[in-house]
Amino acid sequence: MTKEFVKVVLKSGKDQSLLRFHPWVFSGAIKKMYGTPAEGDLVKVYSNKDQFLGIGHFQVGSIAIRIVSFEEIEPDYDFWKSKIESAWNLRKKLGFENNAETNVFRLIHAEGDGMPGLVVDFYNGTAVMQMHSIGMYLIREELVKAMQEVMGDQLKAVYNKSEKTLPFKADVKSEDGYLFGSPETSGNEVLEYGLRFKVDWEKGQKTGFFVDQRENRKLVQDYSKDRDVLNMFCYTGGFSFYAMQGGAKSVHSVDASAKAIDLTDENVELNFPGDERHKSTVVDGFEYLKDIQDKYDLIILDPPAFAKHRKTLPQALKGYKRINTRAFEQIRKGGILFTFSCSQVVSKEKFREAVFSAAAIAGRKVRILHQMSQPVDHPVNIYHPEGEYLKGLVLYVE
Repeated sequence: MTKEFVKVVLKSGKDQSLLRFHPWVFSGAIKKMYGTPAEGDLVKVYSNKDQFLGIGHFQVGSIAIRIVSFEEIEPDYDFWKSKIESAWNLRKKLGFENNAETNVFRLIHAEGDGMPGLVVDFYNGTAVMQMHSIGMYLIREELVKAMQEVMGDQLKAVYNKSEKTLPFKADVKSEDGYLFGSPETSGNEVLEYGLRFKVDWEKGQKTGFFVDQRENRKLVQDYSKDRDVLNMFCYTGGFSFYAMQGGAKSVHSVDASAKAIDLTDENVELNFPGDERHKSTVVDGFEYLKDIQDKYDLIILDPPAFAKHRKTLPQALKGYKRINTRAFEQIRKGGILFTFSCSQVVSKEKFREAVFSAAAIAGRKVRILHQMSQPVDHPVNIYHPEGEYLKGLVLYVE
């Protein structure tokens, strides 16, 4: 029996983005709904001239509908399974299957894999799911079953970590926990380029680890030989032990969270037991940068997202300018600065503007060596440029 979908009609002219395959419908674009969809329901979207545009999950909020298909079909179990299969096949082609050096990667990257509202990171056999839409949350059991079918014995456990990511307006109470497998079958140690990491997906930030910085961490290794390195906002310490691997003279890891520093110390000990080059400090990043007095010639600034919504963008740009100014003012001559923004609402252009302003305020001569983004397992849907959320610059400071 064919399911009846609520019909959503857009205002005149508001169909253009969908005709260009952009997967979001904003609430202000909707002219009329023929029915009252519950949050998470699939709805069909039409132009003001009654042209079918797509089918997607309805949600209360600014982004009212996330399109899952531009074809007039009914998304069933096989539909979702084929999406997961496509995502897994891409990762296999990229070399992540049975990789002896790296067993942590992003398996599903939301819009980048045609599954808006769903992120899945893979940690040495455990898939950690974060749902950002009610629609994806409601079909979580189907998604887990499909992942098991597609990945077979490569998948040992699936952990749901959506308690804090589901829309707060939704009348849904998600509890983090295992949907398949258990802590005994999952383990929490992973490899990235041969380095060992303990990952805490139950209590850690995001899905437990910043998978998206893998290639940028590797690049730090290439620049670290004989340098004094400062890793600000270090979290699990990833940049720190890539710097140590690269032959840094000293590495200082700084984070405001004592738990993060404990995890950093544990990870350093896993890879470089008893190595006295490393020192960690629990302190606010902005405070620490006030007076570092020419101590460092390689600084990594990888702060948490300063802007999660457009209304906080001006304040976020001030934050990026302020923190980069401090780094520029105090880094040694001939120093290297790795600086990042993971805020989706901060464009590459706006981020670069903030960093350039900081360089001008500090009065330093600065050259760009690299412009960085997220790695290949975080693909960007060409019709959804917002998916390119990670921005980074490697700068040579005279």
